[in-house]
Amino acid sequence: MDQNSWPALFPDELWLQIIEYLEPRDIARLQRVSTKLRLLGLDNNLWRSRCFENSNWYQTLNNRRTSRALVSSSDDVDVHRPPLHSISRDRPAEGRGEDETTRGACSSKHAQKLRDMENWDPTFPHEPVLWYDEYIQREGPICVNWLEAPRMSEGDVEAIMEARGIALYSPYDGDDGIGTKLAVAPLDDGSVCLWDINGTRGRRGGILAKSQPDALYMEGFGGPSERLRSQRLDSSISDRVSIDNHSHRAYFAVQSHLIEVDLNRLDVVSRDSFEWSITTLSAIHPERPLMVGTSLGIHFHDFRARARATQDAPERVDGQSQQDADVFRSIFDPKPLPPYASLSQPTPTNIVYLPQSPQGGSLSLVTEDFYVSGRFSSILHYDLRKFPHIVDSIHSGAFINSMAALPYPFSAVDHEVRRLAEASAEKVEEMKSREGCSLIAGGGYKQKGSLEVYGLSSGQSAGVRGTAIKNSAMKNRFTAAPSPIFSVANHGTKIVFSDGFGNLTWFERDGITDCRRVRIGHSGSDGRRPRVDGDARFDDTARKIVSTRTKHGETRPNNDDILFWTGERLGLVSFTGAPLYGEKDFMDGEGEEDGEARARREYAERMREALERQADEVRFMGSLGLGAVGS
Repeated sequence: MDQNSWPALFPDELWLQIIEYLEPRDIARLQRVSTKLRLLGLDNNLWRSRCFENSNWYQTLNNRRTSRALVSSSDDVDVHRPPLHSISRDRPAEGRGEDETTRGACSSKHAQKLRDMENWDPTFPHEPVLWYDEYIQREGPICVNWLEAPRMSEGDVEAIMEARGIALYSPYDGDDGIGTKLAVAPLDDGSVCLWDINGTRGRRGGILAKSQPDALYMEGFGGPSERLRSQRLDSSISDRVSIDNHSHRAYFAVQSHLIEVDLNRLDVVSRDSFEWSITTLSAIHPERPLMVGTSLGIHFHDFRARARATQDAPERVDGQSQQDADVFRSIFDPKPLPPYASLSQPTPTNIVYLPQSPQGGSLSLVTEDFYVSGRFSSILHYDLRKFPHIVDSIHSGAFINSMAALPYPFSAVDHEVRRLAEASAEKVEEMKSREGCSLIAGGGYKQKGSLEVYGLSSGQSAGVRGTAIKNSAMKNRFTAAPSPIFSVANHGTKIVFSDGFGNLTWFERDGITDCRRVRIGHSGSDGRRPRVDGDARFDDTARKIVSTRTKHGETRPNNDDILFWTGERLGLVSFTGAPLYGEKDFMDGEGEEDGEARARREYAERMREALERQADEVRFMGSLGLGAVGS
């Protein structure tokens, strides 16, 4: 009998009953037997139940119920227990009554579990979820992989170049036929570098292409060394790269210049200058302009107009003209400045558009509303139809470093009712069917992490969709993170964020219940192990995190990882039992480095760590008011 035909002898219901008794590892092995068993092993209801049973939410609920039952029954434990002499094996009628009671209790317990699962379920109507992936992300192993380090050689000296940002490039939003995923980052020498994340075009985790040095630096007075000093990329800016997946263009913020790069050729296409230094860029959406945050204002850059104007224009093969590259052209330009929103407090750090409700169209569409956070205590709300006038603001009290949005409603009151499992299935469905969006924010409040979720609803006026209005808020400043949150993102049905201690933490969408935690930086047993290139350092922190999930294209199991940037290099958190690649995978055919190079590298690493410890001591003494050591 054919290997793929014998599983068809049994109905799917029977197979699912058998699979429910297997361990997750055995179910994964069973998927290799045949196509039918693979589909049954990916059953959404099966893995949804496994996620629920192992969730901290369910364990906390059971602990709460157990504590409540112990308190209520402490005075009279055996009131309802029948005496032993009243139980007789010679009375079958009473035995049947006990069986019915047992069946009724089991049925009631099963109904309660289903109700608890409905209260826990973080998904919303029309939301595509693969629960097999959810279980792997919640319960599976985690590995930290480091992408190939770009190097620069001058004679016999070789140095590692640091990355100064990160963005994910998936051509046509993952619908290019092969599922290409590339990491894009500017390097310290002014070049643009591309890494192949999943190995569709090159070596997995390796460098796919790199532009010429100084490509992002403006031509001005002085030599190359002077330009490097004056136009060095600031590592404090997290959102300096924005990608247009459809036109294959990338936009880089270099001081006060916005530089457009063709990712197919890695050549600079255009340069635009702003009055002040650029501190953040919004994500690019085909139907909305690119929002540019400078130190003193919010500007919009309509890249769509440039794309339409150049569709019929011939491509330049001789590089950019001197007139286009003139730094001072915008200063003497007689055209009036485009409208911009001035800020009373400087330095915005993040700009995010609100997504449209799934009831109104595709999940990839966004509204005209966008929010701005920064080194100020409020989140500013703007509407493109009323720009540059501010529409509203949300007072946070914390310094928000990063934001994300969901096209689904949020209510702190509803989540509190569901956290106690007091809502019926009909009530839960009614809660999830409301219109609205959720704004997720992460930052710092009094040296601790602050995770905040705001429910936004659309105001209606004369049948026309109005702007978003805040109707609910949740601020978790106690259990979110021990240090300020650097970056926050959506990951499946969870919220993931990074903090200053090098942790990646996953929370449920209520912002209160944690799912799991992993630290990307580690040290050896003595805490002073010299770092080998490709390994994690004990002080590594994720400055920015990006989910590798694409909007379109084929969805394969376990294909949603976390790409992160530490401020110097790029890494990937994968949900696998072993690392996807290591430093040896990126070494040349010559093999291991010689002993002299290894000793030189280890000595430089020990000196770096010694200087860092000395700087920590100086900062600690300064915090005690004792001033600098030796002063």
